[in-house]
Amino acid sequence: MQNEFMYQLLIKMKDGDQQAFHAMYDATYQDIYRTLSFLVDHQQDREDVMNEIYMQMWTSLANYDTNRPFHFWLHGLVIRQVQRFRVKSWRRFRIFERIRAFSREEPHWDQHTALMDETNHMISQSMRKLTDKQRAVIIFRFYHDYTLEEIATLLDIPLGTVKSRYHAALQALRKNIWNLPQERMEQINDY
Repeated sequence: MQNEFMYQLLIKMKDGDQQAFHAMYDATYQDIYRTLSFLVDHQQDREDVMNEIYMQMWTSLANYDTNRPFHFWLHGLVIRQVQRFRVKSWRRFRIFERIRAFSREEPHWDQHTALMDETNHMISQSMRKLTDKQRAVIIFRFYHDYTLEEIATLLDIPLGTVKSRYHAALQALRKNIWNLPQERMEQINDY
C-alpha cells in the first residue's frame, strides 16, 4: 500500500506537482533524518545534507527506475549526499585548519534522534566509535533491514567488503558495550 502511494506521488512529481513533492517529503522526512543522525554528527550539517538530498531527489526523478524500490533509491541518494558532504567538509577543514583550531566538542543528540534512553545512548556512543564506513553498513543493516547484498549494491562496493565491515563493526560494538548491566544486555539481545 505504501509503495503504491509513493509510486503515485512519484508520477505526480515527474509532472511537476509541488504538492506531491511536499507529500513525499512529509512521508520520508523522519526516516531520512534518523539515518542522517547516525551518519552526520552535527544538527546544522544534517539539515544541510537533508536539503541537498531532497533537491537531488527532485532533480533526478527522471533517473528513478520504477522497477526498483523507492526507499532503496532514496537511501542511495542519502549515501551519495553524505559522501559529497564529507568531501566538502574535508576540503573546508584543510583550507581553514591553519586559520583556526579544529573544535573537538562531542556531538550531542537532539530530540529528533531515535536513541533516547541511557542504554541507547551508550550504544550510540559505541556507534560513534565506528568508522564512517562501518557505521553506514550497520545503519543500513539494522535500522533499514537491508541484506548485505543490498548494502553492497547501495554503497557500490563488493559484497566481501560489506561483510568485512559488518563483522568488524559488530566486533567493535560488542567490545564497547560488554560492560552494560545484565538487564540492559537482555534488552539489547531482545532487539
